Amino acid sequence: MLAMLPYNAEPWRILRYRNRVAEMAVAKAACLNHISRESSDVRRLANFYREIFGFEEIESPYFGEFKVIWLNLPGAFPMHLIERNPLTKLPEGPYSAASAVGDPSHLPRGHHICFTVSNLDSFVQSLKDKGIETFQKSLPNGKVRQVFFFDPDGNGLEVASREAP
Repeated sequence: MLAMLPYNAEPWRILRYRNRVAEMAVAKAACLNHISRESSDVRRLANFYREIFGFEEIESPYFGEFKVIWLNLPGAFPMHLIERNPLTKLPEGPYSAASAVGDPSHLPRGHHICFTVSNLDSFVQSLKDKGIETFQKSLPNGKVRQVFFFDPDGNGLEVASREAP
């Protein structure tokens, strides 16, 4: 079992650690391909991610029995928006909760996707202008500021003032 390295570890220790982890990995050269979100209204959710983060709609394959919209964030990753199956409650989806929490102050310890923006203050003001409820906090060292909020389907989102290590 490999021990976790501290964030400020010496570069040579990090490289050695990464090499050992890569040797142990089942999936060699793995990378993030896409993320997905289930939605009761994929068009509404696509509009939200385009307007808030600048995702672009890309060609989506036809799945027949359910709607999908594929989005891409230039320089980052694709997002697949998938029409929710009303007969199924996936354990990690926002529809699985007994009741909606709706309080973004719970998101730092919950499922969320994090983005980084160039101007956090301007971004937060834009969210407020759109009437989106947020929760803001800073890490104890004050170097990273965060804002948490929900998309229209209740998926947790975070935007940080700088990239996480």
